[in-house]
Amino acid sequence: MELIFKQYYQDVFLAVVRVVSQAEVAEDITQEVMFDFWKNHRRISVNISLRAYFRRAGVNKALNYIRDNKHKWNTEDELETEPSITLNARELMEHSELEQLVDAAIDSLPEKCRLVFVLSRFEELTYNEIADQLGISPKTVENQISKALRILRNTLQPYLGQRNL
Repeated sequence: MELIFKQYYQDVFLAVVRVVSQAEVAEDITQEVMFDFWKNHRRISVNISLRAYFRRAGVNKALNYIRDNKHKWNTEDELETEPSITLNARELMEHSELEQLVDAAIDSLPEKCRLVFVLSRFEELTYNEIADQLGISPKTVENQISKALRILRNTLQPYLGQRNL
C-alpha cells in the first residue's frame, strides 16, 4: 500500500487540484481517495490501470466536493440575505427531492461533460478559463455545456413541469 501511495499520490493530487484550484482541499480529497482505496482494497476490482483508476476517483470526488459545498454556500447566503422567506414542511421536502434529482442528473452526465458543467456552473469559471484549465478549446467547452444542459433538460423536464432550466 505504501508503494501504491508513493507512486500515485502526486498524479491524483495534480488531477484534483486542476478541478478544485485549492491545494489544501486537493490534498484532503487526494488523501480521502487513497484512504478509501486502502479501506476497500479487497472489494475493489480495477479493470483499468491504477493510475487511471486513481485519477478518475480523484476527479469524481473533487466534482462531488464542488457540487456539495457550492450548494451549501448558496443556501446559506440565500437564507442570510432573505430572512423573510419561510418554507413549510411540504415545500422543504419538495425542494429536497428536487435537489436530489438535480444532483443525480448531474452525476449521470458523461465525465468530460460533467466536469465542464460543474466548473462553469458551480465554480463560475468562464469558457476560456475552463478551456485553459482542461487543455481544450473554448468551442469544446461551449459544446459540452450545451450537451449538459440538453441532457439535464430532458432528464428533469418531467419533474419541473413548465419551468425551464
